[in-house]
Amino acid sequence: MRFLERAMTITVADLKAAALRLQNAMEAEADTLNAADGALGDGDLGITMRSGARAVVAASDDFPDDIGMALMACAKAFTKASSSSYGTLMATGLMAAAKEAKGRDALAAADLSSLLDAACTKMMERGKATLGGKTVLDSLNAMARALEGADDPARAAVKATQDAQDALRDKPATIGRARIFAEKSVGMEDPGMLAMTKIVEALTDR
Repeated sequence: MRFLERAMTITVADLKAAALRLQNAMEAEADTLNAADGALGDGDLGITMRSGARAVVAASDDFPDDIGMALMACAKAFTKASSSSYGTLMATGLMAAAKEAKGRDALAAADLSSLLDAACTKMMERGKATLGGKTVLDSLNAMARALEGADDPARAAVKATQDAQDALRDKPATIGRARIFAEKSVGMEDPGMLAMTKIVEALTDR
């Protein structure tokens, strides 16, 4: 079953399965993400994502039944595995989503838009960034908007991240380490946006 279905509920069991799927994807994509990050950053994004995904899977056997608390456990595991800026942002977003979901044993696909909005808001605050800067924030915002009332949430989420990449590829990076490259970043993939696309593709089997 895909992680996102219009009528499905997302339980902690689904979260555990998604964590394993993510780990497998990050093992496969680590070199690609490192290369993209090497062009505009310090070249360790693949390592960050692989380490974080491994840590989440290792922690998954002890996930509580409360899906919000399970997401918090994901955030803590990711933080321990990676202290990089992207790892910190991912953990920040997970924590924000966890607070929104706390006290529930399941989520509907329709709930994900508000969770993504909460994550994006906290990540913007933490990173002192805004939308339109050619970062993962643009991917998250695009997904949040696309998931509102989507007939096929899985397809909508993947298309949103891919479209966000396409829309900003020919723009200069203005935030984070990539901003140093300014106009040289035009035509290049933002590593964080690329990572989010790979994450969503893995979770939805697209």
